[in-house]
Amino acid sequence: MRDQRVRSGEIELAVRERGEGNRPTVVLVHGYPDTGAMWDDVAERLAARFRVITYDVRGAGGSSAPRDPLDYGLDALMGDLEAVLDGVGADEPVHLVGHDWGSVQGWEAVIGDRLRRRFASFTSISGPDRRHLARWVRTAMRSGPRGVREVLGQVRRSVYMPVLMAPRAGELAARLLPAGFARDLRLREGAEPRPGHPAATLARDARNGLGLYRANMGRRGAPPPEGDGRTDVPVQLIVPIKDRYGSQPLLLSPRGIVPNLYVRRAPAGHWVARSNPDLVARWITEFVEHVEGGPETPGLAHARAAADPAKEFGGDLVVITGAGSGIGRATARAFADAGARVVVADIDEGGAKRTVDEIGATGGEAHVYRVDVADPEAMEQFAHYVKDTWGVPDIVVNNAGIALAGSLLETPEEDWERIRSINIDGMYRGARLFGRQMVERGEGGHIVFLSSLAAFTPSPELPAYGATKAAVLQLAECFRLDMERYGIGVTAVCPGAVDTPITRQTRFVGMAPAVDAELREKMARAIERRGYPAEKVARAILRAVRQDAAVVPVAVEARVARTIARVSPGANRALARLGRRAGDRILTDVRQRLG
Repeated sequence: MRDQRVRSGEIELAVRERGEGNRPTVVLVHGYPDTGAMWDDVAERLAARFRVITYDVRGAGGSSAPRDPLDYGLDALMGDLEAVLDGVGADEPVHLVGHDWGSVQGWEAVIGDRLRRRFASFTSISGPDRRHLARWVRTAMRSGPRGVREVLGQVRRSVYMPVLMAPRAGELAARLLPAGFARDLRLREGAEPRPGHPAATLARDARNGLGLYRANMGRRGAPPPEGDGRTDVPVQLIVPIKDRYGSQPLLLSPRGIVPNLYVRRAPAGHWVARSNPDLVARWITEFVEHVEGGPETPGLAHARAAADPAKEFGGDLVVITGAGSGIGRATARAFADAGARVVVADIDEGGAKRTVDEIGATGGEAHVYRVDVADPEAMEQFAHYVKDTWGVPDIVVNNAGIALAGSLLETPEEDWERIRSINIDGMYRGARLFGRQMVERGEGGHIVFLSSLAAFTPSPELPAYGATKAAVLQLAECFRLDMERYGIGVTAVCPGAVDTPITRQTRFVGMAPAVDAELREKMARAIERRGYPAEKVARAILRAVRQDAAVVPVAVEARVARTIARVSPGANRALARLGRRAGDRILTDVRQRLG
């Protein structure tokens, strides 16, 4: 490491250099209320391949503060960045990385004419460009209720900004900030405050850094410049999905504007460079080496596909079991329409091929795989094949399942074993095998379990099915708590009475063949009259993944039943008794008619 001082007007900037001088240069710019030390873990990893430059921005760490507390405008900050580049002898274009306010500076540098030609690439972490922000707000507010909710959600995340901008209140907040900053890192980010940055120094830096807000926002701030924020510099967005201060819609606002854009979603919070330095360093390395002439890795290809604003799941790899028909097929088509690559798995290979053909006919990408989720060895082979052929899945939908009706007294061992091996064991295998891959990759993901209305509605006619689906619901709840430490979401989906082929495949145990067939037909016709299509469940699944929902009852009867089960278990059982009496009447009628 080599330390030096660089002068920018009246300001002296503390600059640190790592790595060999003949390698591509990476410049890391920190945000508020940090110093260049927040990059230490990332910089140490990058220094093996690059020349790495970090510096304390004006008013922070070892750099001096301006006499005017408002001399923190972006023009002044651009002057500091230019002085650093000149001071370290950066004659060739460098690779810029910014976090928080450092990212705001980075956007200004790669969009404006003053410095743009000095950068070969830009990696932005948790800091929007002001042009993109303004355009996003206008577009979202005009797009309807969802857009309005997104803007209001970002407003809620930004309530601290008016406090920091206000006289006296900002100074008080700056004194309190060190404790909150340390707590946020420990509890939410999985990291500790950087040693060597004592609370007193942090409080001073926090007070000085109030100028960032006061000089660039509100009435004193410069008006947003003209233009839509385009740049010909290749840009990589690293979006922490648990960022408390910047919502995903805001941080994704460059999509559709910046032409050469790559989007990565990190399973972390705002200080992702502190909590996940290996991941951040790996992504920066892949991007810089590609810009320097190296091949596009599969991860970068995925990131490039994710930059399409019209494809919500662009480039994602989605594995769906039981996708040869019903909810699985509808979900596969929905993900493919949203830009995902889909692996369509089913024990019915013909049905899976039809799903793949339907997706291909609309221009989507899908691949077929025949697997029996009840076979442990086959599922092991399936998981290995997916990873070796297409990579680690981003989303797994454990959908494969069967139904069985009739009294528990009439349910033979072989039927019980079969429904358990598919409905529970199959879910367990899909979650465990692909979950391990997601954890090892370290880039997050999402796993969906298809449960049922029967999970919280007792029924004497569906004891085996209800028991397995209740187990799936609890399995998902437990697994969600286990996986959240890795940034992997888990959702249990409880559809309700949905019109799918499973109704005509449901066998009634203990019944004569003719009675079984008649009851099956009656149930299928009743659900067809209900008219709830699988496509609505598919849309709910995509929404649940996007929102990282824990439990999603889909149809109205599922939502009502879950509410009753939680509020009044006695009423839930009473309704089940009414259902049993109705079922007994139907069974008696069928038996009488069939003799």
